[in-house]
Amino acid sequence: MENGKFKNIISHPFKPIIFEDSEILILGTFPSIKSFENNFYYSHPKNQFWKILSIIFNEKEPISIEEKIDFLKKHKIALWDTICECKRSKGNSRDDNLIDIKPCPLDKVLEKYPNIKKVAVTSKLAEKVLKKHFKNLNIIYLPSPSPLNARLNLQQKAEKWRELLQLM
Repeated sequence: MENGKFKNIISHPFKPIIFEDSEILILGTFPSIKSFENNFYYSHPKNQFWKILSIIFNEKEPISIEEKIDFLKKHKIALWDTICECKRSKGNSRDDNLIDIKPCPLDKVLEKYPNIKKVAVTSKLAEKVLKKHFKNLNIIYLPSPSPLNARLNLQQKAEKWRELLQLM
């Protein structure tokens, strides 16, 4: 670290979780520091991503990585992020600290998996990256599952996700 800035480029540590029959692709921005540590998407204990999905589908919240992958497969949900390389300007996971962004090759994924009918994002930065690099893509903006997004409570977020994704 030099002058409070991280100099190293960080590469996305996970492959997309996607299945032949996936119909919804949910994209975050870039894994949090906790997700890096826990080796899986949305792994910060206060992040509400898995809680929201469990409410929507009226199922027990998946805890282990295997349970989470099975949950996604069962509900035809693919999971990835919009940024594949970047630097963190500060030592935390906030999106506003991500700089020198290189987007993930979403076009190749969508080409390879034609069953994907909906592409949703869980942050404003993810939406901004997609709009800049994939102009013709129809994007659904889901309220952030981050605990920093306190405008909506957990139940309200789940209702909004259900409505926007047109589930049940």
